[in-house]
Amino acid sequence: MALALAATTSYVYGADTAPTWLDNTISPVSNPIFFEDPKITSEVRPVYMYHSLPDTFYFNGGHVPLGGKVQVMAVQLRYAVNDRLAIIATKDGYIEFQPSQTLGHKYGWGDLAAGLKYAVINDTDKDLIVSPGLTITIPTGSTEVYMGHGSGEWNAFVSAEKGFGNLHFTANAGLRLPNNLAEQSAQIHYSAQVDYYLCQYLIPFFAANGYTVLNNGHRNIVEGVPLNTELYDLINSGSTGAAGTTQFTVGGGIRSRLAKNVDVGVAYEAGIVDPVGIFDSRVTADVIWRF
Repeated sequence: MALALAATTSYVYGADTAPTWLDNTISPVSNPIFFEDPKITSEVRPVYMYHSLPDTFYFNGGHVPLGGKVQVMAVQLRYAVNDRLAIIATKDGYIEFQPSQTLGHKYGWGDLAAGLKYAVINDTDKDLIVSPGLTITIPTGSTEVYMGHGSGEWNAFVSAEKGFGNLHFTANAGLRLPNNLAEQSAQIHYSAQVDYYLCQYLIPFFAANGYTVLNNGHRNIVEGVPLNTELYDLINSGSTGAAGTTQFTVGGGIRSRLAKNVDVGVAYEAGIVDPVGIFDSRVTADVIWRF
């Protein structure tokens, strides 16, 4: 589908257009499902995540041994209908859930999420772009990897980026709102990134991502365990004791522009709020091909 759309695209970021401040900006690497780039682009983006689980998983004063890893392999798609509007597909892929103990190894497909974003502000004189958007997650995934539950989830968000020469600030905030609030948790998510364009091959960045849980659900990743943490960006567990909690990660990484329309990136982030739930650390890598 992406290749067919490429033949008719009317707007391509950074290709055959007059140079602007956006040419030296980069897309976020961390939190790829919810930290949406405000730029309007047509692109294919393979993403790989290696998520390390903590050795001990704390909940409500108790703990269970855990450890191990979660691996995610996915492909995101974005299509610029014009220079303001883009169709975005932000979640899919194959998940390997491999804790060292307790839960057992599980494999399966993730849920699907797609939607739209629209650049309401794209001011090249002020080096500013602001794009609200909306996606919906459809519970099509495998229950073996804790997908396919609930009645779907909406994500209303706004992303913005401001440039100061080669220094750029990107931010995103949104509301995850399940169709069934009795089963899954509503959450506010927020992300920020600062990057500096040294040269096309070396663009370092620092990023932070947070989630605040607004309500308890009635479904847990471990049956009978009253979890007091949600499962960040990948899984909405519907934890029964997470309302009012905030989870936060910080990290950084590097992007490199291998060609005018090809970026690669890698990011490392770690949980910093105690307890960190199931977020010990994560490495995210991606390739972005814009057409």
